[in-house]
Amino acid sequence: MAKLHQLKTFSSEKGNLTILENVLPGTIQRVFYIYGAGNAQRAGHRHLKTWGALVCLAGSCRIYSHDGQVEKFHYLDSPDQCLVLEPQDWHLMDHFSDDAILLVVANQPYDQADYIAEPYPTSRFAAVPA
Repeated sequence: MAKLHQLKTFSSEKGNLTILENVLPGTIQRVFYIYGAGNAQRAGHRHLKTWGALVCLAGSCRIYSHDGQVEKFHYLDSPDQCLVLEPQDWHLMDHFSDDAILLVVANQPYDQADYIAEPYPTSRFAAVPA
């Protein structure tokens, strides 16, 4: 299940230093960031083995997660918040502010075979049967 972490931050007259460590199993193998997303919906998948750590470095965004049993919306609006998604967490990112920069750190390199696009049948984003 997705879990929100408060990252350790050290503040002084020189500014803030926030540490992202010990939130993912294994080693960091992939880093990317999303910006200029506007009203777009991003992601819409889960993984077979990849864990992800999401930090909104600037602005804000909303993350929907569903682990097959529990669904929840998470709002990221501070660079000292980190949402960790486990592989089974089907997720969708949206409601990006104009200045949003969403950092994503993963413990696996990109592999298209690791992606599962279909949401869980009980998800609010599941297709309605015809």
